[in-house]
Amino acid sequence: MSTPITPREDLTRIQWFAMSAYKNEKKAEEMLKGKDGLEYFIPKHYAVRVYHGVKSKRLVPVIPNLVFVHASRKQITDFKKKYNFLQFMMWEKSTGLKYIVVPDKQMESFIKIASQYEENTIYYKPEEIDIRKGTHICIYGGKFNGVKGVFMRVKGKRRRRVVVMLEGIMGISVEVHPDLIEVINDSDCDKF
Repeated sequence: MSTPITPREDLTRIQWFAMSAYKNEKKAEEMLKGKDGLEYFIPKHYAVRVYHGVKSKRLVPVIPNLVFVHASRKQITDFKKKYNFLQFMMWEKSTGLKYIVVPDKQMESFIKIASQYEENTIYYKPEEIDIRKGTHICIYGGKFNGVKGVFMRVKGKRRRRVVVMLEGIMGISVEVHPDLIEVINDSDCDKF
């Protein structure tokens, strides 16, 4: 299925790492945008917040401190030597600690949905949704063209929705017109 990766290849392979920027999403965003910057994504949504006694609708991170960085481990380590505010998020596995890495195709689908900032977009904790109950699909056409996910019923919503899960981190769902959806085989999924 997948070939084992030697430690040297693992250090230089570019992938999406889940990282924590403890109470510093804004600082992380500024530094990652800068001249030494790396490709990143911070999932955000509009929320009503009270600032100085005034309610306003603002774009805020969905999960505080969560930043996805697209780079190699070596690039991130070099970046951290200059700006030490990012921490790798880790899984505790039976074989030891492992970096939380999101597959590129999964992250592309997630970013396409999350960057729309739509009202009907819903975020989920991993334990809130079971994607085994749905049908694997690909969206063809519209603003979510190319998104691969699971078409399923979601608790609290009347219509079925397309769900993209980032394993162990979070999920996102959006309502899509059924005419834009094509069912694909589980073998074609490539773990999206």
